[in-house]
Parts: sequence; C-alpha cells; structure tokens
Amino acid sequence: MTLTLATTTPGEPEIFASLQGEGRSAGLPCTFVRLSRCNLACTWCDTAYTWHFDGDERPHRDSVTFERTANQVVLSEAEVAARILALGGNRLVITGGEPLLQGAQLARMVALLEGHAIEVETNGTVAPHSDLAPLVDQYNVSPKLKHSGNPAEIALLSERLHTWKNEPKANFKFVIAAPEDLAEVLELQAIYAIPAARIQVMPEGTTSGAIRVRSAWLAPLALDHGLGFSDRLHIHLYGDTRGT
Repeated sequence: MTLTLATTTPGEPEIFASLQGEGRSAGLPCTFVRLSRCNLACTWCDTAYTWHFDGDERPHRDSVTFERTANQVVLSEAEVAARILALGGNRLVITGGEPLLQGAQLARMVALLEGHAIEVETNGTVAPHSDLAPLVDQYNVSPKLKHSGNPAEIALLSERLHTWKNEPKANFKFVIAAPEDLAEVLELQAIYAIPAARIQVMPEGTTSGAIRVRSAWLAPLALDHGLGFSDRLHIHLYGDTRGT
C-alpha cells in the first residue's frame, strides 16, 4: 500500500503548497504531490528527474540522467495523505511523471482527503482506475505532439482520446514549441470533435524569457482559432525549480 514519489532533495518527497501555474486552475492555491515514473519520454520534459534515470537511453535535450534512489521515495498511502493534510488547503493537484500509472494506490490515498477538490494531470495515455475516477474533480489532459519526440502510436491513442473527449471532467492542454505545432492541435480537435472551449495551448519553455517569446506569437494564434491560452505562472514566479 505505497506510492512512489519524486523528491525535492534525496529522501524528501515532492509534496508542497503553491499556486497552480497552468491550465484552468492557474493562480489558485493548491497542494501538489508529484509522483515518479512515466510511460512517455518527452525530449523537453521539465521533470525528467521523475523518469530519466541512469541507464535510460531515451533522448532528452539536456542529455542528463538521474540516480534513481536519490530521486524516488516510497511512502505509504496514509503517510502521503497525512503530509497533504498537514499543509492545509482544500485543492490537490496530482502530477508526475504520469500519475495514473499508480491509479489504485492514488484512489486509496485520495479517499483519505475529505474536503479536497482533486485535479489529476495526465498525458492522456492511461485510463483512470475505476476506484479513482469518481474521486476526481478535474483532469488536465496534455496529449503529446510530434515535437515531444514520442511516437504517435504510443502518445496519441485513439481510444483514450475519444474517451477523454467524452469525459466532462477533462480539459485539454497542448504544449506548443513552434507555430506549426498548432496545425497538429487543430487536426486532433477535428478528429476527436473536441470543443474549443475545452482546449488550451501553452508555450513550451523553462525560463520566463522563453515563455514570453513564444507567448508573443502563440496568444494571437489562440485568439484566431478560439482556443484558450495557458501561461506558465510558476516559471515566472519561481523559475524551473522543484517543489514550486
């Protein structure tokens, strides 16, 4: 009955209070828990310490791997819940990595958090566990486009995307690195009949400067196509750091 979490420092789980930086809930005070492990490998991933461990030869732009035992910690579900409750607040964001890989464990942990609204951030490839789904208030689904480096056959699963489109709790957030990426978003929108009101596009970047440069051309494109725009507030406030 344990969860595998990412760490802020060796042995210290990444459970923290901050402002949500992305998506529909941006700006809201939240508690965050970051789980370890992912089934995808985005070349620009800003939390590669959750999956790009020593010996993993999948490409990442930083060409850095991480020692597993220093960057993972295993805690009981009850201990995770107790740490979340100790931070106060009433909104929990479960992120990763890919948190739905630990869906059964999450369901038991979340059941201990009476009074919390639950957000789950997911890459959209893993179905929510049947015990977890009724406990979730919002899914932030972020399908990975071609520029992520993941083959479409593992990153853009038709059955899963159809299911997410039909899930009223799900919003879609697409990471955009170049203007041409928007054409892929519009294609997916058309294929899966995703309402524009449930889509946000977000500039890729791990510095405030890079995000602002991309925002300058992405925000007008979002407006032109009736899509939502998501900034990365936490990067502007805290930089690309763990536990923020």
